[in-house]
Amino acid sequence: MPHLSLYRKFRPETFGEIVRQEHVVRILTSQIEKNAVGHAYLFTGPRGTGKTSIARIFARAVNCEKPVNGSPCGACPTCRALSEGSLDITEIDAASNNGVNEMRDLREKVQYPPVSGKYKVYIVDEVHMLTDSAFNALLKTLEEPPAHAIFILATTEPQKIPATILSRCMRLDFKLIPVEDLEKHLKSVLERIGKEYEEEAVAAIARAGAGSDRDMLSIAEACIVYSEKLTYGAACAVLGAADFHETVKLVRAMLSLDMPTAFSVCEGILAEGKSVGVLLKDILDLLSQVTVAKTCKNAEKLLSLPKELYASVKEIADGADGRTVLRATEIFIKTENELRFVSSPRISLEAALMRVAYPEADADVEALLVRVNALEAKLGSLPQSLPASRAQAERPAEPQPAPSDDGYEFPTEEPVFEEAYFSDGPAAGAKNEAPKQPAAEEVRQKMDTMSEPPVQKTQTAAQSPADEPATKPAQTKSAGDAEGAYARFMRALRTTAKNGVLFTVCSDLLVHYEGERLVFETESKTILGILEKDANKRTMAEVLGSVGVTDYEVRCRGEVKKNPRDALEELKQNFKDYPIDIK
Repeated sequence: MPHLSLYRKFRPETFGEIVRQEHVVRILTSQIEKNAVGHAYLFTGPRGTGKTSIARIFARAVNCEKPVNGSPCGACPTCRALSEGSLDITEIDAASNNGVNEMRDLREKVQYPPVSGKYKVYIVDEVHMLTDSAFNALLKTLEEPPAHAIFILATTEPQKIPATILSRCMRLDFKLIPVEDLEKHLKSVLERIGKEYEEEAVAAIARAGAGSDRDMLSIAEACIVYSEKLTYGAACAVLGAADFHETVKLVRAMLSLDMPTAFSVCEGILAEGKSVGVLLKDILDLLSQVTVAKTCKNAEKLLSLPKELYASVKEIADGADGRTVLRATEIFIKTENELRFVSSPRISLEAALMRVAYPEADADVEALLVRVNALEAKLGSLPQSLPASRAQAERPAEPQPAPSDDGYEFPTEEPVFEEAYFSDGPAAGAKNEAPKQPAAEEVRQKMDTMSEPPVQKTQTAAQSPADEPATKPAQTKSAGDAEGAYARFMRALRTTAKNGVLFTVCSDLLVHYEGERLVFETESKTILGILEKDANKRTMAEVLGSVGVTDYEVRCRGEVKKNPRDALEELKQNFKDYPIDIK
C-alpha cells in the first residue's frame, strides 16, 4: 500500500471532524437541512485551513440521500458511488488550467445532468489564477447555471478576483486555527498512529504551523520519523532553529547592552551554518516569549516550554527593561522586512544588533530613553547618602565638603550628586584644590557619546574665590558665570523636573553668555528639536526662572540669530525715504 501523508490520511470526512471553522460549517449544514443550497460559493482564507476539505464534504452532503446533521452518511448508494470517484464531483486546479479554453470546456459540460446524485459540483481551486478571458468565459454560466450545477471557488487571494465574480457568489471567510485546537488535533493524530510524544514538542509544532492544520501535519510527519519519541529537541532540530541556549545568550547580552558578547555569540551561531533569516526569526520568537513572560501571570502555561527553558526566558524577562524589549522587537521586525532587499543580510543583522546593544550610537529618542533607564539603574545602585569621591573614601578622616550656600538639601529618595558639581566655587572651608569628580558625573560622561563633552563645570585651583576680582563689570558676564548658571540649572532640573530625557539631553549642551542672555548650544538638530517642544520649553523656562535666569536661548552651534532691533535698524537704513512705524 503506498504511503500517504498525514494531512491526506487524516483528511476530514464529515463536518464534525473539521477543526474550528464553526461559522462556515453552521451555514452550510443549515442550508442542507433546509434544502436551500446556493448555486455559487467562494471559500477564501489562509492556506491549510480546510477550504478544499469542506468543499468535498459539502459536495457529497448535497447529494446524500439521508444526511446526518448536514454531513454525508457514507452508507447510502450515492455516498458510496461518490467516494469511489464520480463525474458528478469535478475538481479543477485553476493554477494549471487557467486559460479561456478550459473554462469554455467547463461551460459545455455543465449542461449535462448528474449521473448518480442530484447535483453536479464543480470545485475550482486557486481560482484567482484564472486569466481575465477565463473569468469572462465563466461569468455568464456562474450567474445563471443549470439547476443541477453548484460552483465552489476556493482561493487564498480574493482581492485578485473580479468584482463581477464576487458579486455572484456567497462568500465564506475561513480563519486561522488557534494553537490550542491545533494541539488537540495533533495529539489525536499521534494517538491514532501510536506515537509517543512530549507536551512541549506538540506545542512547538503547533506554533510552527502558524494557524494552518496542513502545515502543522507536514512538520509533524518529519518530526515523527526523526526519532523514536517525539521530543522537543527533535522538533527544534527539524524546524532548523538555532540552539535555544545560544539564542538565550545572544538575547540576554543584547538586552543588557553587552555588545561584545552579543557579537561573539552571533558569530558562533552563524558559523554553524544557520542562515541569517532563521536566526532573525529565532530572536523575534524569543523576544516574544520574553514579552509574554514579563507581562502575563500565566506565562508558563501560554508558552508551554520545558521548565529549564522557561526558567531562562523568565530570567531574561526579570532583568530586562520593558522599553528595551519593545525597542529591540521593533528594530528586528524592521530588519526582517529589509532582508529581502539587501545584498548582505549578515551586515544588516549585525547593524540591528549594534542598534539594540549600543544605544549610545543611535540618536533616536527611543535610544535616549534606553540610555536614561540604564543611567537611572546605575544611579539607583549608588548609596543614598551624599556620595564621596574615591580619594575621599580612601581617606575617611578628611572633612567632607560643606553644603552649598543656598541651603539646598538633597531628597533621600532621588539619586544625588556631589555639591561640588553644582556649586559656583569650592565650598566654604574646603582646601584650595580641584574637587574630585562625583561618581554620578563619571557615569553620565560614560553614557555621553552624542556630542562634544560639556564644558568643565568644576573650578580649578586657579579659579578659587581668593583669586577672583573683588568686583565684576555689570555689563559683561564671564565663562565662569555661564558655567555657574548652567550648574544651578542642572541641579534644579534634576531635583524638580521628573523628566529623565530632558535632563540627559540638557547635559550635552554647551553654554555661554551673550550680553545678559544665556545661550545654550548643541551640534545635533535632533536634540534641538526635543528642546523646542512646548512641554520642554515650559519646563526649562520654569527651572531657569527658579535660578534667576529669565533671558535665554537654545540654538545649533554656529547659528546666530539677529536681534529684532538690529533688523529694524537695517530696515530703516535700506528704506530711508519711507516712514516705518512699528506697532
